[in-house]
Amino acid sequence: MTPAQLETLHQAVMILDYVGVAVFAISGALLAARKGMDPIGFIVVGATAGIGGGTLRDLVLGVRPVSWVSDQTNLAICVFVSLATFWLARPLHARYRTLLWADAVGMAMFTVAGTQKAISMDAPPFVAIAMGVMTACFGGLIRDMMCGERPLLFHKEIYATASIIGAATFLLLAEAPIPQDSRAGTAFLVAFIVRAAAIRWGITLPHYRQADQLGNGG
Repeated sequence: MTPAQLETLHQAVMILDYVGVAVFAISGALLAARKGMDPIGFIVVGATAGIGGGTLRDLVLGVRPVSWVSDQTNLAICVFVSLATFWLARPLHARYRTLLWADAVGMAMFTVAGTQKAISMDAPPFVAIAMGVMTACFGGLIRDMMCGERPLLFHKEIYATASIIGAATFLLLAEAPIPQDSRAGTAFLVAFIVRAAAIRWGITLPHYRQADQLGNGG
């Protein structure tokens, strides 16, 4: 890549990262609302969801310091959004559905941001996809485990699959003669549409069935 292209890519990653952090922090704060937590709980769960995946990504890629240490904007976004959600979540009547949709948007944004960051560091294609999935899914994984929820990543939900498809789309379009933001936007839409279809129509992956269930025909 030319220096100008690298600078454009860096700016795109930064913007997506900020927006993704905010959306995932909202998803974490909404889960805190379901659990009846206090404002500190909102901040902890929101920050975990917002920056957890990106932290793991940076550690794996060898980025030192990790993004939210070198630039405290992400941490400030998590705190602000989580506290705002503490006051604004009360009128919501369908928090779980809101959580699912906020999480889907965050997943798609972080998939693109994570894949872009890996590419900007010259990571191989499969590593770039893995970093996109890690950025998109592992913050939510830690969030769910902290709150005693069944992690979406480990069950039949189409979640990591949507992230993989979005990251692969971004890579496939990497050599296409289209602007960088168009590639990112297309990959975001693909990941979000796959996840949205799963939420809307209850589409799931095949899952392991225990021997007693198989024996009973269930």
